[in-house]
Amino acid sequence: MEVFYTINSLRYYLDQVDKKVGFVPTMGALHEGHLSLVRYCKANNDVTVVSIFVNPTQFNDKEDLANYPRTLEKDLQMLQKEGVDVVFCPSVDEMYPEPDTRTFDLGGLDKMMEGAFRPGHFNGVVQIVTKLFEVVRPQTAYFGEKDFQQLTIIRYVVNQLQIPVQIVSCPIVREPDGLAMSSRNLLLGENERKAAPLISQVLFKAKNLKGNYSVEELKNWVINQINSNPYLKVEYFEIVDDVSLRPVSRWDEPVAKVGCIAVRAGKIRLIDNVRF
Repeated sequence: MEVFYTINSLRYYLDQVDKKVGFVPTMGALHEGHLSLVRYCKANNDVTVVSIFVNPTQFNDKEDLANYPRTLEKDLQMLQKEGVDVVFCPSVDEMYPEPDTRTFDLGGLDKMMEGAFRPGHFNGVVQIVTKLFEVVRPQTAYFGEKDFQQLTIIRYVVNQLQIPVQIVSCPIVREPDGLAMSSRNLLLGENERKAAPLISQVLFKAKNLKGNYSVEELKNWVINQINSNPYLKVEYFEIVDDVSLRPVSRWDEPVAKVGCIAVRAGKIRLIDNVRF
């Protein structure tokens, strides 16, 4: 496994590679969810590149950025075990030698749900993802469906800017108790960690109950069920069209529907989603 810390050294290496390159961008603190993306990538490409970079421009909360788990040595061991070919671990100065002032037109996809609670977040995500695509130049890139809004926005940007990369979405990986895997799970206190599986339990129940409730009634039911736990507080729950992210108001609307949720568990924000 080759590990690179600079753009020039990575580019020099990849310029010698005349094979299909797949790419998994991460912020480190790797878990089974990330490794599932790596396995999809390895199965369908000749060379697998993984980046580890905690991107400051997508954090609108400085405390969140400071507290984000960083476990580089352990991450590298995990990636070596998976047989990854190349890891890119740049510094902030390497990726941002000067401030990135680019502002992207995200077609309104960034205004609701996560965007409403984290202004500027998705512009920061697109800044780093487009930079990484430019450096790695992969044929395919792999993203988890847990970050459903992010995935939708990256697809939109790739299409809008005609970036020559195929975006592959991979299913949510869950803990044995149903909690969607996330690097932030490491930061949960004992009580919050015990409470957190309620999120997915309620979402899966809601999927089975949709014939009994209107969209609005089901949204309220989900919020009330989760808020009944003293350690959890719903920030939003929306049932949206899976392409436009526009909220749906009726079950008979002819679009694929996804229920997206964000929940505060103490100081930690957890997100999840389920297809209806």
